Amino acid sequence: MTDEAPPPPRKKRRPILTALLILALLPIGGVVVHTLAPPPLTLLMVREFIAGNGLDYRWRSLDQISPNLVASAIAAEDARFCSHGGFDMEAIEKALQNNERGRKVRGGSTISQQTAKNVFLWPSRDWIRKGFEAGYTLMIETVWSKRRIMEVYLNVAEMGPGVYGAEAAARHWFGKSAADLTPREAARIAAILPSPRRYDAAEPGPYVRRRASRVQASARVVRNEGLAACVLGNR
Repeated sequence: MTDEAPPPPRKKRRPILTALLILALLPIGGVVVHTLAPPPLTLLMVREFIAGNGLDYRWRSLDQISPNLVASAIAAEDARFCSHGGFDMEAIEKALQNNERGRKVRGGSTISQQTAKNVFLWPSRDWIRKGFEAGYTLMIETVWSKRRIMEVYLNVAEMGPGVYGAEAAARHWFGKSAADLTPREAARIAAILPSPRRYDAAEPGPYVRRRASRVQASARVVRNEGLAACVLGNR
């Protein structure tokens, strides 16, 4: 009778489980770190710099950014910013309906979603990235305050060719600091956010002038009706 061969040793699973745990915790760690620390260069900034479009990125605290720009951003990009949990279902439903009808409209992305995309993800429109964007949006809405989300958004959003954030945009377009932006100037910056490399905030054409006028009027409503209270308080 021959001796049976010993069973093969079990594969050690601990390194694999450890690696999976690290991969799972990395996104959470990034969100926690940026609760206080300014984000470094984003993937969009790096891509555009490599493409020769320049790079001007100057972090400023929200106290150093005019409340006029906060109100204008909410008016232009996300009127329900203070009341939703990261996703504006009404805007998403409206965008889907309009897209089904063949109308060319912007999507229903909130400021929270745009912040998640800008800080943590790559610039594309694929469904994989949208899935990650949803996850990061939930995380920053859970870990960050609304004020922090707005602060990060106004610092990393592209606001001109190679221009990122309120301070760089204010200097680029109007030769002043972000703290000194007037309602009209803030509205013009917010008005070009859909296509900041295409439009000019300093010497706008008819489309930007019309859009900026609407944004400025809506920004007054935002301030008067407390729609920016989660960021500005009673200011």
